[in-house]
Amino acid sequence: MRIRLVHTQSLLLIAAVLLTVLSMGALNAWNLRNGFSEFLAARDADRLEQFATLVSQNAEDAGSMAALKAKGLGIHDLFRQFGVTQGGRPEDRHLQNSRGETFRPPPLRPPDTANNDAFKSRVSIYGTDNLPLLGKRLPSDASLYIERPIRIQGQTVATVRMVKLQPVPDDVEAHFLTSQYTSIVFAACMLLMMALLGAYWVASRWVKPLRQVQVATELIAQGAFDTRLDSTRTDEIGDTMRNINRMALILQQLEGARRQWMADMSHELRTPLTVLRGEIDALIDGVMPLQPSAIKSLKDEVLQLNALVDDLHLLAMSDLKALPCYFEEFDVVKLLEKMVLRFAPRATQLGLSLALKLEAINPPETWVHWDAKRIEQLISNLIDNSLRYTDAPGYVAVKLTANSNHVTIEVSDSSPAVTKADLPSIFEPLFRADAARQRCGAGSGLGLAICKAIVQAHNGSIHATASDLGGLRVQIVLPWDETSSI
Repeated sequence: MRIRLVHTQSLLLIAAVLLTVLSMGALNAWNLRNGFSEFLAARDADRLEQFATLVSQNAEDAGSMAALKAKGLGIHDLFRQFGVTQGGRPEDRHLQNSRGETFRPPPLRPPDTANNDAFKSRVSIYGTDNLPLLGKRLPSDASLYIERPIRIQGQTVATVRMVKLQPVPDDVEAHFLTSQYTSIVFAACMLLMMALLGAYWVASRWVKPLRQVQVATELIAQGAFDTRLDSTRTDEIGDTMRNINRMALILQQLEGARRQWMADMSHELRTPLTVLRGEIDALIDGVMPLQPSAIKSLKDEVLQLNALVDDLHLLAMSDLKALPCYFEEFDVVKLLEKMVLRFAPRATQLGLSLALKLEAINPPETWVHWDAKRIEQLISNLIDNSLRYTDAPGYVAVKLTANSNHVTIEVSDSSPAVTKADLPSIFEPLFRADAARQRCGAGSGLGLAICKAIVQAHNGSIHATASDLGGLRVQIVLPWDETSSI
């Protein structure tokens, strides 16, 4: 049986609540069992303190304990006053006793009568001579009672003694503890019920979207890349669902690119193979005589096919992050001058002007640590691309700028231009732009993709934008050293 998240979460939440309740219940039970008698004794001492304060106020009003006793205010009258302070009617504060003297009467229904009676039977007032002034004589053993002073103007004139409580009978204590334990058990049951309801609510809120994620990932794993999730949540689960949607979109795009790549490659490979087959069939059938010109035509087709395969291998190596590069120091200005001189005759033949511009060279040294062969291939592809797609009469410019951080190389040409929608895609393998800049001649359609791979191998960047000359501008930014980054 699979243990699902809802079960695990519910069990953890219930276990946490149960552990908390049991711990608190056990602690309270231990405190009640060991502190019940101490609680009663502390409450008794507090009541004795309040009673001593009341007697001190009456004695101070009378002037002395003797005067208080001479007024006929006995200990029972003091107990009644104490009962009023514990709870009674404020309007009954000033009444007279049988001798016509004012005193404070008890309430009509004194609270806690049993405790008050027990309290009265254990309390007496003793003078400084250790003899009882008000109340009965108490045991003389000091360990059996506690006492509090009665003060007049800060001087102790008497003491209030109270016999300590006897140990609580077992049946009384057991009844009290049983009632407390019952309350604890009831509270534990209520908390567990609330924990169960809370676990169900949380699980339903969390598990439902996770099940959707589970189903969606299974569909994506089976190739249904158009699967999408409702990602309106704002928590971590919502972030996960949005990430899955983005992953599915990227996989869908990659699958479309893969299929397009297969279609384009089959087309690119079929063209030279068809020409080869046609020429070979013509030679076999005797339609075309076996002459050096026929052999040369076959060789040209094979070389074109070989160049296409080499370009495909280079792109595959770059995708594997293993594009072979051999870095060395060389002067980039001299390399650009060599490349411009190499393509100058072809540009003139096509009715185009090719020029090199050196601007803002800072520092003046132009020695870099790059792969010279790869950079030469990069510049060659860019110039060849511009010469191939620029209308005559036209202009192709190669510009070099540099600063202390990086080197920038730009290759710009005149019209026709590349549409804005096609600019982000021109570095994709076998990408076909609009009719204005369709490939002509024997190009493989992988030149700009190879340029991007070479730039990435040097930790640089390459971008295509509209040229001020009316055509395309390709900008390359490279660090001085391949180990640096821009």
